Amino acid sequence: MAQERMAQERMIQERTAQETVLCRMQTPVKFCTVCSFKSDILAGLKCNINGDFINQNSPSPLRTKALPTDWTPYESRVAFETAEFLFTRNQMSAGQIDTLLDLWAATLIQHKDSPPFASHRDLYNTIDLTPLGDIAWESFSMSYKGVKPADNVPPWMKAMYEVWFHDPRLLIHNILANPDFNGEIEYTPYRDYDDNDQRCFKNFFSGDWAWQQADKIAKDPEMHGSTFVPLIVGSDKTTVSVATGHTEYHPLYLSIGNVFNSVRRAHHNSLVLVGFLAIPTTTKEHADDIDFRNFRQQLFHSSLTNIFKPLKKNMTTPDIVRCPDGHYRRVIYQVLLSGIVTGWCPKYGDGLLRCQEHTDLLVQELQHKQLWYKYGIVGDVVPFTNDFARADIHELLSPDLLHQIIKGTFKDHLVDWVGEYLEHTHGKARAAEIQDDIDRRIAAVAPFAGLRHFPEGCGFSQWTGDDSKALMKVYLPAIKGHVPRDIIRAFSAFLDFCYIVRHEALMEHDLVQLQDALDRFHQYRKVFKTTGVWLTFSLPCQHSLQHYARMIRLFGAPNGLCSSITESKHIKAVKEPWHRSSRYKALGQMLLTNQRLDKIVAAQSDFEARGMLHGSCVSDALRMLKNRTFLLILSKSIINITAEGEAVDIIDGPTVEAHVELAAKAVSGGPRDVPSLALALELPEFPTMIQHFLYDQLHLLDPEHAVFDLDTAPAFMGRLLTFSSAAASFYAPSDLSGTGGMRREHIRATTSWRGGPARNDCVFVSMNDEVSCGLDGLAVAKVLCFFSLKYQTKYLQCTVVHWFSYITDSRDPDTGMYIVAPSTNDNGVPDVSIIHIDCIFCAAHLIPLYGTNFIPREITPHNSHNMFCAFYINKYADHHAFEVA
Repeated sequence: MAQERMAQERMIQERTAQETVLCRMQTPVKFCTVCSFKSDILAGLKCNINGDFINQNSPSPLRTKALPTDWTPYESRVAFETAEFLFTRNQMSAGQIDTLLDLWAATLIQHKDSPPFASHRDLYNTIDLTPLGDIAWESFSMSYKGVKPADNVPPWMKAMYEVWFHDPRLLIHNILANPDFNGEIEYTPYRDYDDNDQRCFKNFFSGDWAWQQADKIAKDPEMHGSTFVPLIVGSDKTTVSVATGHTEYHPLYLSIGNVFNSVRRAHHNSLVLVGFLAIPTTTKEHADDIDFRNFRQQLFHSSLTNIFKPLKKNMTTPDIVRCPDGHYRRVIYQVLLSGIVTGWCPKYGDGLLRCQEHTDLLVQELQHKQLWYKYGIVGDVVPFTNDFARADIHELLSPDLLHQIIKGTFKDHLVDWVGEYLEHTHGKARAAEIQDDIDRRIAAVAPFAGLRHFPEGCGFSQWTGDDSKALMKVYLPAIKGHVPRDIIRAFSAFLDFCYIVRHEALMEHDLVQLQDALDRFHQYRKVFKTTGVWLTFSLPCQHSLQHYARMIRLFGAPNGLCSSITESKHIKAVKEPWHRSSRYKALGQMLLTNQRLDKIVAAQSDFEARGMLHGSCVSDALRMLKNRTFLLILSKSIINITAEGEAVDIIDGPTVEAHVELAAKAVSGGPRDVPSLALALELPEFPTMIQHFLYDQLHLLDPEHAVFDLDTAPAFMGRLLTFSSAAASFYAPSDLSGTGGMRREHIRATTSWRGGPARNDCVFVSMNDEVSCGLDGLAVAKVLCFFSLKYQTKYLQCTVVHWFSYITDSRDPDTGMYIVAPSTNDNGVPDVSIIHIDCIFCAAHLIPLYGTNFIPREITPHNSHNMFCAFYINKYADHHAFEVA
């Protein structure tokens, strides 16, 4: 073992011989080298403001005549950034704004100066004067127009229902005109293929639906050269307060299919609030009234018809719109939204693929009772899509990862079924003991970047989508040993399906793997039926899984259309504005808050496009003063302050080479020389290890150098610095990341994490191709320490690691995960090495093999790595881990 590890270490060091970046290995990026774009029939050609096509190589017209020094309506950059900070980021109350401005003014009186705003009213008025993003709120009212009973008229029949909304056409104009989206938007549907003629499904425009719609639109010669703009509309009720009377709102959101999925997922202003729909309510006496249910559904569709009426003309006649590249284009709109009857498949009915023509025929020929019980169709409700060209409500249904997979199939079905299985098999008392042990196992999982900690396990009642996503990452190893093998395999197959379908891009072979995972899930879930837990699998959420492959072909990768995007928008557009209101007639205040937020966002995009927001306010002011010395001193202090950062950072901007870097600030009072670090690590052999490491570094380019000799090898007597963390930045577009798909995670090796016990994270290490590892050249190790030193002319960033070895070369057949164990040398001493930091690929997450026994209560996330002898490499820790492990 020792000789093999020494050979591996040597090969690792050889990997650093070129440039340190060569040691890094990125997750394979799914891109297509051969693209087949649509012809110029619907090619998004550039035109002038009148709609006349122009030379396609013409430069774009100026967006504005404003100078780069014009901050209108703000008096300066400081004024704008103050307004943006106080109103958008800090969301400070009016009274606190006044207090802050008074304190600020007190410091400036002696300089005969004043803050950029006199009061909160001055700040609000300035925001209101912003001309950009100024789309007025409009409203209309609707009421029941049907036959009413002679007496005892239900309250809902007499009520007026008010709907507030923005003109969707103007919202689309703002999205398309946003310069932030330049280079991150498509003007024509396309099909991508790789060198092996494998189709790639990624952004919305890479799917077949956009291609087919372009063919339909192109039948009209007047549309040739236009740009197809599909509107992706989402709507979902949300509760802002349960304690004060279950206050609910029904926001309506809009995005366009042209922007990249990564932009939509990153919430870069490509998803906007359209309005608030009415929520009809009634007394318990009339809650189950069929007339009330039909009215509520028709009110929804009629409201959408009214809201999107301004777009109807431009579904058949091009609209002239400015685009992110500054050019004008002729655009054609199409609305996408669908409604589903619970318990019915919106894609298939009575064994046939649903379509609008079939539904219309059924409505004409059948009684309403037959429509409802046989097909799930409400005959009295006219879908809003009936009023728009080329709109089929069945065709426009896109996958919903959050409700169908994450909340539905995983949490509401599989997790609950495990509890029912335990009760059915062991009785309620014993089942409760097992559930407690499962909770302890979940609570004992070691920390990992971006991983939520469940200190009490999963036994809580209020579940969110984020809770379900977090539980998915750690649940499978926790139940292993307490449930039959087929249940474990059912979970493993389902999780594989879930993680594959949430890829940022899917190739044809991914769809094959997706179907294989679904087939395995259908095979192993039968255990719930044979054990009497569940008698039928006719469940809408699980039934929907069989349509995902087809939906991916139609609409591209589902992660760009997931309702979790709109649910996240609830926070900024509904919940935070509500909490900022006085709660009295809150909707009007929420509308004003959203309007001001839109104005600030529009102004920020404009200032950035004009190059006015480079650097910070301080650096800008210092540059104007030309005080470079002070700027350098201040910059250094700022770096030290922001050295650590969050556990997971979203890196906005373009895709860059993956890399690892030490924290900017060394550990204060940490070891400063080799003997003291050896003592801190309890590694007496550390001086020899560092000699061996330095010897290899000196001879990296000499393959014929002599064998390491301790007596002649160089000794390091200089100073070194220790660090508590390093940051790995890499391309992980399937996880929460910036528009370029970049993400940063922090790897910890510290004697005390947040004032508590020590934390030592695990990592994947890139090995030489000649070294056999279970994971395609990736070894696993636990980080004991990060340190740096300067030797001769080299500045070396290093880490001390304790290696893990693969128990087998293949995955565990039940969980689908690799299993590793801490490695020791031939004399039983832990296998520890020093490696260059650039050999680290990214963080790895290990979960113990808990076995069949209950685990002790004293096991915690901080000592679980030391309490067990074997571990799963958790491929479900995040999507990057799933692709790697």
